Amino acid sequence: MKKREALSQNFLEKTPCIFPDVKWSSDEDGSVTLEIENKGLMKRATQLLLKKPKISYIHLEKYGSFIFPLIDGQRNIIEIGKLVEEHFGEEAQPLYERLAQYFKTLEANKFIILK
Repeated sequence: MKKREALSQNFLEKTPCIFPDVKWSSDEDGSVTLEIENKGLMKRATQLLLKKPKISYIHLEKYGSFIFPLIDGQRNIIEIGKLVEEHFGEEAQPLYERLAQYFKTLEANKFIILK
């Protein structure tokens, strides 16, 4: 196995957990909205000076709305991928490349922690 493939496989074996400060909800259509509180000195200053909101609402698209509730701290990315493939079929391809990028983005924005 090539080094890059080994790194990818190791990444896909990680288990995502929702960051403790992230609140989320799902509407009757299954669309997920994340509630992110804008904390910190700089964010507080922009709230006062530029009338920025104290809470940001991030609405996930259909793939994100399907995936986010599956993040339970028990399933790894491979297991979540299998559920995505069952639900979306060919429409989800290239599956694991997309999932890897999606989870890296969620982690970079501190919406999840990867264990």
